[in-house]
Amino acid sequence: MDDWNKFPGNDIEPSETPINFTIPEKKKKTKEKFVTKKFFIFTLIFAMVFSAAIGAGAYAISSALFDNTSNSKALKTTNYNLTKATGSELSIQEIIAKNENSVVAITTGSVSTDSWARQYVTNGAGSGVIYSKDGYILTNNHVINGASTIKVTLHDGTSYDATLVATDEQSDVAVIKIDAKDLIPVSLGDSSSVSVGDLAVAIGNPLGTLAGTATDGIVSGLEREITLEGKNMTLLQTSASINPGNSGGGVFDQYGNLIGLVVAKSAGSDVEGLGFAIPVNTVKEVADSLIKNGYVAGRPVAGISIVDLTSASEAMKYGVSVTGVYIQEVNGKNAKDAGLKAGDLIYMLDGEKVTGSSMFVKQIQKHKVGDKVKITVVRNDQMQDIEVVLQDSNEINK
Repeated sequence: MDDWNKFPGNDIEPSETPINFTIPEKKKKTKEKFVTKKFFIFTLIFAMVFSAAIGAGAYAISSALFDNTSNSKALKTTNYNLTKATGSELSIQEIIAKNENSVVAITTGSVSTDSWARQYVTNGAGSGVIYSKDGYILTNNHVINGASTIKVTLHDGTSYDATLVATDEQSDVAVIKIDAKDLIPVSLGDSSSVSVGDLAVAIGNPLGTLAGTATDGIVSGLEREITLEGKNMTLLQTSASINPGNSGGGVFDQYGNLIGLVVAKSAGSDVEGLGFAIPVNTVKEVADSLIKNGYVAGRPVAGISIVDLTSASEAMKYGVSVTGVYIQEVNGKNAKDAGLKAGDLIYMLDGEKVTGSSMFVKQIQKHKVGDKVKITVVRNDQMQDIEVVLQDSNEINK
């Protein structure tokens, strides 16, 4: 309300009491002139102050009742839809109470063989969130990858053997299932309406031994482009403490809704408060397809593996003289038929300069399977435009 106190002033100057030429008694005349002028000025000042107060109060009330423009701007900057704007924020204790029974601890066992052909079991640990009442649980691919046994422990201590439903390496989302009923699933939020500065509460199983641990912070960043194990991912950043074992656990907003699935943290003696989570909108889309199809259906790919060469030493290692995004392998039929080759420098995609592999993948993901894209490559110091029909990623992985 920038203008709530900008009211017009009173430009009327108080005038002197007109002189009465009838000469009254001296004492009466002096008293009448003094009292009238002082009283008039005092009354005028009081009226101005009272009018300003009434005006300010009326403006405040009308702003609250009728949603003035300035208030409307303040609401818009929160980026919440109507449901969330009219919802009630919860305390951290209430958020934990709402979700502690929906977050599980996961332990895995995998059989490995040493150089002497002796087998041994490697144990791992992580977290997960309950997705449905009948036992579907979401976690990370890297939590259960290579596991021969998966065990899930609920908040009340009950343990179940779990089976793998399906997993997606690219998004690092996996779905497992336990034979249980009447579980308490998480309520899903909307990661597209999250703002930097929003409350973030992480619940998980840090170190694999501290199940049900909750930490709090804020949403520190949106749409962070991070490369994890060669995969380009767009993640939420949070300052809530994240530790090994938190992977697959939940990050919840101030309404107690799931907004992300913990996936990684930045480690190092000089790094603090840099945790990352897969946005819940991505998690839901992937999980639903994994449950329905056993894979992520309809994900468009160009049918090539690419690599970023960002330094002269990296370029030299691959035998090229210019840094940039290069095709490492052509693994899709359409890409092969179109004429793409390993070693091609990708210069442009649909006329837009390619600045990195993450940018290339992100632009491809905006298309649909069957769309045709134009990839401009540099080969033998010559620039070529090659049109490629995008394929379903499942076709490439078969």
